[in-house]
Amino acid sequence: MKMRAALPVLMLLALAACQSTPPTLYDRLGGKAAIDQVVEDFVANVAADPSIFPKFAKTDIPKLKRLLSEQICEATGGPCKYTGRDMKTTHKGMNITTAEFNATGAALAKALDKNKVPAREKNELLTAIGSMQNDIVGQ
Repeated sequence: MKMRAALPVLMLLALAACQSTPPTLYDRLGGKAAIDQVVEDFVANVAADPSIFPKFAKTDIPKLKRLLSEQICEATGGPCKYTGRDMKTTHKGMNITTAEFNATGAALAKALDKNKVPAREKNELLTAIGSMQNDIVGQ
């Protein structure tokens, strides 16, 4: 009788062991290649927006793309390591306004839409980026 009682418990344990962890946001976004494409489109959107482009005018664009890709990759649970400076240091003296921050977020949202990123993933990524606002605006 003891074996019969233990069987359901063993089956539940086996089932739990077989279940995998849910995919990361990195995986749901499509991995590094998909992130690189979103970054490419985001930078193009920024370049086309006269309200925010001046803040990026003296930026090393290839370096910016690399660092943005690393940052998004790491922040979404991917295998990358962000090698840039922290956001306060990076944006110090730039005097970025809330309107400029929001316009930059809109440029990212437009890139995510262009790449058909589903709403859930789009919102998760924009929320993660939005959490950096205090370290970027007014520095």
